[in-house]
Amino acid sequence: MSSEKNAVIKVENVSFTYPDGTVALVNVDLEIYDREFVAFIGQNGSGKTTLAKLIAGLLKPTEGRVIVYGMDTRKASIHQLATHVGYVFQNPDHQLFNMTVYDEVAFGPRNLMLPEEEVRKRVMESIKIVGLSEEYLNESPFFLPKGLRQRVAIASILALRPKTIIVDEPTTGQDFKQSIEIMDFLKHLNKLGHTIIIITHEMEIVARYADRTVVLANGRKILDEPTRIAFTRTDVLAKAFVKPPQITRLAQALTDLGFRRDILTVDEMVEDTKRVLERNRKYRRR
Repeated sequence: MSSEKNAVIKVENVSFTYPDGTVALVNVDLEIYDREFVAFIGQNGSGKTTLAKLIAGLLKPTEGRVIVYGMDTRKASIHQLATHVGYVFQNPDHQLFNMTVYDEVAFGPRNLMLPEEEVRKRVMESIKIVGLSEEYLNESPFFLPKGLRQRVAIASILALRPKTIIVDEPTTGQDFKQSIEIMDFLKHLNKLGHTIIIITHEMEIVARYADRTVVLANGRKILDEPTRIAFTRTDVLAKAFVKPPQITRLAQALTDLGFRRDILTVDEMVEDTKRVLERNRKYRRR
């Protein structure tokens, strides 16, 4: 990454071992830059979620250190970190516990001892950003569809106004339409100035939305590249039992015909097909 960019998160030679002796991360170095959209990928048990929780301060490194907006997570309080990094769990039910949507979104600002007028301002601002109607404010979040529960969970994080938002498996349990809606929403937050980190097994989602991809395997970072480049490194991806999106694999199988290896989406494949056909037409005219 360019040294001119502002590294807002620094993971420095970090290792982490759980109390039962499970080694989750080994000597990981990583920098996340302001306003990036980053994907953490790798098979189950590769260390993705552990790394994300270390960045959010939910876990403390066994070795090394994590610096978040200038704060060492080993020394900073959860309250201090929460105003800089928000973490949305894979299952929104794991972080929803208030009886109404309003109280759920208001919980964080109230914990910061903000005046109730400011709390209400943040609640209204947050539900507007996530596209929740005011009619839901007095509803129980537990009876909403999963897609809306996830939006409530994100709104509760946004109310703290963190600069970085981590979302664990944002599309799990969602149909295609819901998946696109939630990812378009995260991209919107990114354009508003938030740094976004997602943990996912959906390579099509990574290809469509993430600017940068970090690949983990057996607790180690084995690849860290712009997404377009990352999906051309099939030899390294194979070590993490990860395959590029289907459309990328199709293009890579057709490179002898002149297709690019770094195609990420169907739209790009359509455009490259036009290019290849036009090139062949010109060749036949000679």
